[in-house]
Amino acid sequence: MDWRDQGILLSMRPHGETSAIIEVLTAAHGRHMGVVRGGASRRMAAALQPGSGLMLDWRARLQDQLGAFTVEPLQSRAHLLGDRLALAGLLSVCALLHAALPEREPHPRLWTATRGLLDLLGGEGWTSAYLRWELLLLDELGFGLDLGACAVTGATEGLAYVSPRTGRAVTRAGAGDWADRLLPLPEGLAGEAALPPGAVAQGLRLTGHFLDRGLRPVLGDRLLPEARARLLDLLARPA
Repeated sequence: MDWRDQGILLSMRPHGETSAIIEVLTAAHGRHMGVVRGGASRRMAAALQPGSGLMLDWRARLQDQLGAFTVEPLQSRAHLLGDRLALAGLLSVCALLHAALPEREPHPRLWTATRGLLDLLGGEGWTSAYLRWELLLLDELGFGLDLGACAVTGATEGLAYVSPRTGRAVTRAGAGDWADRLLPLPEGLAGEAALPPGAVAQGLRLTGHFLDRGLRPVLGDRLLPEARARLLDLLARPA
């Protein structure tokens, strides 16, 4: 069995004296793992960093085996090492994909969005793009939020809350006395424009609620990845 595909490195760990086991998000084969011979060498260190773009050849005798990768570096994201916040965003993306995605299940829309987000890290408005990436991740996992119209009135304007149970948007008028039991919905989240820092933080609390609930069968008693908590902590600090 063999295939060739593009991938984004999510994690690497040593395997034996000279090899490494890597985990990648690929365009057509989903989250995939495999052994890289010589992957623990100094020569390969720069290529096997989180977020690196790779061309991958995977081979195994049987489809369900771990298999072996031959890797060709395509894109380095080493420049993010000097940007603490952007690096936290990168590591959060990698950690969430590891925790959330079933192995070997293709997610072409998420692949495209992830590659686009990683290209934006450190640039103008990237934190808003990250927040919307989490919304897409929820959608890909089957936990997508319905932010198009009020669940109570059907109105499409003035949406201000989200039901923590159903994930549906609600207007202020529709919320009534139940407003304090609903999650705030940042204005403009459903659009494409950059959001102010406070709205991004509010939006990440919203997505965090549904990620935590949706991934509970996978995480058990564990919290969402520490890398995501570190990103939220950095975003909360004064500029």
